[in-house]
Amino acid sequence: MKFATTLIIMAAIGVGGYYWFINQEQAPSGRPRTAAPVLVVAAPVALQPLQEIIEALGTAQANESVTVTASLTDTVRRINFGDGGYVEAGDVLVELTSEEEEAQLAEARADLDEARRQLMRLENLDKRGIVATSEVDMARSAAEAAEARLNAELARLKDRLIRAPFSGLLGFREVSPGTMLGPSDTITTIDDVSQIKLDFTVPEKFLALMRPGRRIYATAVGWPGREFEGVVRAVGSRVDPVTRAVVVRAIVPNEDRALKPGMLLTVRVVAKERTAIVVLERSVVQVGNSAFVYIVGPDQRAYRREVQLGTRQRGIVEILVGLEVGERVITEGIVKLREGLPVRLAGEDSGPRVAEQRSKKQQEAAITRSGSAAASDRTGAPARSN
Repeated sequence: MKFATTLIIMAAIGVGGYYWFINQEQAPSGRPRTAAPVLVVAAPVALQPLQEIIEALGTAQANESVTVTASLTDTVRRINFGDGGYVEAGDVLVELTSEEEEAQLAEARADLDEARRQLMRLENLDKRGIVATSEVDMARSAAEAAEARLNAELARLKDRLIRAPFSGLLGFREVSPGTMLGPSDTITTIDDVSQIKLDFTVPEKFLALMRPGRRIYATAVGWPGREFEGVVRAVGSRVDPVTRAVVVRAIVPNEDRALKPGMLLTVRVVAKERTAIVVLERSVVQVGNSAFVYIVGPDQRAYRREVQLGTRQRGIVEILVGLEVGERVITEGIVKLREGLPVRLAGEDSGPRVAEQRSKKQQEAAITRSGSAAASDRTGAPARSN
């Protein structure tokens, strides 16, 4: 008896649980319940200009660069520059000891003056026929020789003044006053960085695109967020037979001297421009060799769409096949999605659940209005006679 009662109770509990579960799966209207909409962000598919970019690494070089040295051996008398300064072409950087040369220059000037005076006396006498013409010629040769010696002494004295060959930035000073300089000793360096020569290599398949005048864009880790613009100046005359690459030289203006010789720069060359369908790279899901995106359907549900990818650039990717202009691609909230799941767009009061709630409220309001009208009719109706 007790065993039968226990079986009846357990059966009743099972049946009740089953009907409770079924009721939970049924909405108040009697329809199956839908999953809660997932909050997502979507963007419409549109045509955008797309550039085909050739990227390479390049090394910056000064427009002009020289290591300043002396042309003779002597001691430093005076230094007229400091570390890292800026000089103009012709500025005197270092003066070497020149007392002996200055004395010899004074002697050469005196000899030249004497030779010219002697020549003038003989020329006056020659006009009156007092001296032979040969003596005048000898005096003229002596004057010319004295002038040549003076010019030689001036050149020797000029060699003791070491000047800047062009305008530019100075490096570190490597000498001090009193230093004995030789022809191989470094005094400093000068770099003209008003514009930078940027050398980079590209594969030979892009050789036809690398023409003088083509614009290039370069970035440097030392200047984050800044882009330097230049133009191709020349293309190397040879292709490396090992790497099958050619060297290209571009000129980059550098008025503020931000770029330094030796810097490594990332170079971008715009090869082609076209209009294409692009989406944000984060909206693409890659599974093996396949790629797909989620689009928002007309019924506010997410649908998986397989796509064929093209060029990738800076957070966007080209879609070759699979999308049409005007469709909405989900860009955020993708990890929570699956095929056919209802979605709610961020910033919009939309979605199946919202629509269902609105419909329910409208039905309740209609029922309330209908009940009120029925009560009013019963109150105002005349009583029936038996």
